[in-house]
Amino acid sequence: MGTVREKITLRNVIDVGVAKRGFMAEDKIRVAAVTALVDTGSAMLVINEDMRNQLGLDIKKKYIATLADGSLQECGITESVEIEWENRSTEGPALVLPDADEILLGAIPLEGMDVMVDVKSRRLVGIHGDTQIMTIK
Repeated sequence: MGTVREKITLRNVIDVGVAKRGFMAEDKIRVAAVTALVDTGSAMLVINEDMRNQLGLDIKKKYIATLADGSLQECGITESVEIEWENRSTEGPALVLPDADEILLGAIPLEGMDVMVDVKSRRLVGIHGDTQIMTIK
């Protein structure tokens, strides 16, 4: 299949809420535009410590995560991050892999944005066309 990388925008959800309530200027929201490796084998958004600090995200809990090579590593789980790709967005925690070389966009945020990998074009595409549809089961 090859690798798929997409430009996404990450925002601190708490900052977004504070700005919506008028307690912070919108231009003070901590945000990062990044190129992420789309990794359907990863469950979550994976960021490194530098990105966590840039976005001002607190660690809520620590867990042991199984990495792609089968090794185990303690990782932090952050408070929510808004993830935006093109005209779609979702929110959720990020797993902080302190020395990660790349941002990984995993299966849960992909599903939240109602997108999938089109292996032919090696790009993300909407599962239900141009409209983001939420599936509740």
